[in-house]
Amino acid sequence: MLGMDSIGHRVAKWPVLVSAILLLVGWLLVVRASVWSEPGPPVGVEDPGLAQLRLVQDKVQAVVKQVMPAVVAVVVGQGQGSGVVVTRDGYVLTAGHVSGKPGQEVTVIFADGKRVKGKTLGRNPLADSGMIKLEGEGPYPYAEMGDTRHVRVGDWVMAIGHPGGFRPGRTPVVRLGRVLLVDPETMVLTDCTLVGGDSGGPLFDLKGKVIGIHSRIGELLEQNIHVPIDTYRETWEALAKGVEVGLAYLGVRGDEEGEQAKILEVAPNSPAAKAGLQPNDVIVSCDGRKVSDYRSFLHILRRKQPGEEMRLEVLRNGEKVELKVKLGKRPMSQP
Repeated sequence: MLGMDSIGHRVAKWPVLVSAILLLVGWLLVVRASVWSEPGPPVGVEDPGLAQLRLVQDKVQAVVKQVMPAVVAVVVGQGQGSGVVVTRDGYVLTAGHVSGKPGQEVTVIFADGKRVKGKTLGRNPLADSGMIKLEGEGPYPYAEMGDTRHVRVGDWVMAIGHPGGFRPGRTPVVRLGRVLLVDPETMVLTDCTLVGGDSGGPLFDLKGKVIGIHSRIGELLEQNIHVPIDTYRETWEALAKGVEVGLAYLGVRGDEEGEQAKILEVAPNSPAAKAGLQPNDVIVSCDGRKVSDYRSFLHILRRKQPGEEMRLEVLRNGEKVELKVKLGKRPMSQP
């Protein structure tokens, strides 16, 4: 987001974005380079590389035409970002650092220049997800939400947004790339180039479904992180009510790579410590729900609110122990 965007510092150094077609041409050159030493196709038969390029290009053009009306610019105060309308009655998904605190007035600008007022709703500062509601009930053009669980490394994707902020006469800019890494609960990493103003814009698969929202950059210019669309779906009710989610604090560090929800460390004076959780405890259930590993436990915890009580069943030295813990509010310096 311009003005307070984690990727905004690159705007002045990146004058013109690479278009989807140029990226496709670059990809084709790599493909063709690998077969220069091979005999060409018979006369009258199209090169397989060109045929595949043509198929991808046609698909991209069709999807862009389908989804472009739903992609918007978002103006909150002096800052600008991007977003996407995902319901007919005007719910807009964006990045949490674009929408900011709930209850703020927003101006949303559609690709055709139409401006609509709205208000920011809930957000998840940790996941960087945010929601906006447009005035009235529409109907507004919208894009369908996909499912991050079906995304695979290597999939073609399209990032659309307003790099540098909204510019009259310019439609949202499209960049084509591929998925580098995917975790349906935390992030999608792609090589789609993003700059300031793109934050909050949609990441589409080639079926025209929203599978992520632009959040922040990785270590390189071509490594950009997107909030998985599943995060929005799972917290939809809270976000729509204007709640800031993801702030519940337990105060433990667990083994995220292990096959059990094993506690490695308990912070002193934390809700976990006060409830009696100890290092090497293995959480087997939470509120009666089976816990398979620590990542699945974090998935449950992220949907809780400060002040809520959790019932935990843990294994300690081979014996089951039941604990009740009242969650605190996460200090923003905590991981």
